[in-house]
Amino acid sequence: MREPMVNRRQVLGIGGALGLMAATGLSTAAALSRRPSATGAELRSAVPLPPAFQVPLPLPSVLKPVGTSGGVDRYEITQREAALEILPGVRTPMWTYNGTFPGPTIEARRGRPITVTHRNELPVPTVVHLHGGRNTPRSDGYPTDLVLPDGWPDPTHTMHGMSDMPGMRGMHGMDDPRAVVSRLTRDYAFPMDQRPTLLWYHDHRMDFTAPAIWRGLAGLQIVRDDAEDSLGLPAGRRELPLMIADRAFAADGSLDYPALDPTLRERPGVREAYLAGVLGDVILVNGAPWPVHEVDAARYRLRILNASNARHYELEAVTDDGRRLDLVQVGADQGLLAAPVTHRSLPIAPAERYDVVIDFSGVPVGSRVRIVNRLGSGRTRDVMAFRVARKAADDSRIPRALSNELPAWRRSDAARVRDFSFRAGRMHGGHGWLIGGKPFDPARSDVTTRLGDVEVWRLVADAHHPVHLHLVGFRVLSRGGRRPLPHDVGLKDTVSLRPGESAEIITRFDGYRGRYLFHCHNAEHEDMGMMANLEII
Repeated sequence: MREPMVNRRQVLGIGGALGLMAATGLSTAAALSRRPSATGAELRSAVPLPPAFQVPLPLPSVLKPVGTSGGVDRYEITQREAALEILPGVRTPMWTYNGTFPGPTIEARRGRPITVTHRNELPVPTVVHLHGGRNTPRSDGYPTDLVLPDGWPDPTHTMHGMSDMPGMRGMHGMDDPRAVVSRLTRDYAFPMDQRPTLLWYHDHRMDFTAPAIWRGLAGLQIVRDDAEDSLGLPAGRRELPLMIADRAFAADGSLDYPALDPTLRERPGVREAYLAGVLGDVILVNGAPWPVHEVDAARYRLRILNASNARHYELEAVTDDGRRLDLVQVGADQGLLAAPVTHRSLPIAPAERYDVVIDFSGVPVGSRVRIVNRLGSGRTRDVMAFRVARKAADDSRIPRALSNELPAWRRSDAARVRDFSFRAGRMHGGHGWLIGGKPFDPARSDVTTRLGDVEVWRLVADAHHPVHLHLVGFRVLSRGGRRPLPHDVGLKDTVSLRPGESAEIITRFDGYRGRYLFHCHNAEHEDMGMMANLEII
């Protein structure tokens, strides 16, 4: 692994340097940033990498329930180490859900509850968060609600509580008196009382989320209902889940990551050059490097997730002769749009999901369509490819009206307006990432709101910050005082803020009372303090 060179231009572009942003105001950072395409520094793989568009696209297996009685579907997942062939001919040790990366996909039906029993056979504590789920607080995956592996010290049997145990105190030095800690297994109960959409589940352990996701702890969950099924969108083998994630590989084939403590047991954080985020030089889709997928000359529905720690993408579909195909967006993070929106390119930040239809019917049989990343360079400019194999009948359609369920919240409905800054700062004598000038403290209540209240939040950022709210979806009202961008349409749970950018969002805090989170989904930022508590009363 080669350390990245950080030059003055990268510093001014917030390409991994925190000192400038911590020392200057937001306006200065905005003026200097010129909205660079990345926040973070890239690792370079030390193992030979395969050519693009040679490895077939894998499709994650669909998990079968172990029981379906009482109107509840019950699943079991074991978190364990496994050696997987990510690069052809190379075995890579990973942390997995059920021995695969991505983990198995759970298919759920709206209104039919599910229970997932997770068993932790990894060497460290874990937490599972169903991202985008309308979950009760007990099953939301709060960062201190740990599942301890066998043999890990029990916090109830120590004189000084959690903070004196390896890996339990965290970089913030804070205990959490409300933490619910279990041993070896935990049942996560999900009511599935939500719109059909693509969710994903991943590790959410305090201070160690980023390296745990990097090592493989991520999987998909799809919620469906009868109304969506009746729309006639592409389905079956013409519906493809696509988890995009970047990684880097060491000379022995293992995943490279700049952790200060490679065991992930005690000391959180990454080496100085990567404090703004860790980028890899290999683009994986469903766990395969730059894969290719054979398609009919027909419409396909792509359920796209950016599961990268820090990398942003701007996706285009380009034919061999240079034509750009339309990306017809039919859904966002929290489900179907009211009506389709057509894009030529689609930016996607970490944790965002886009549901798009692409039509291959006008592409000659035998030719190729590449999905490229306009924000990438070199190998990271390619994502994957589709090879059009045959003509085929296609009875799918894209209806003009998709859903009439989207909330119609107005500014005048808001009980209050709040302001939040997301910016670099000093934390416990070192660099950190702060919300409202404060690092995360699980024992502190940052925002308290009443169940059912509508609120407008005004967010402002110094660098790239994909801001995620737990429990609720929201609408983007404005960016920089102007209209939202075309891809802001629909109900979202993650909004991508660019350097120096502000945005307004509106939401209703419904569902459940209890403690939830909002945070930056640049996973390194999240681990270094950029989370806050949301208490619904």
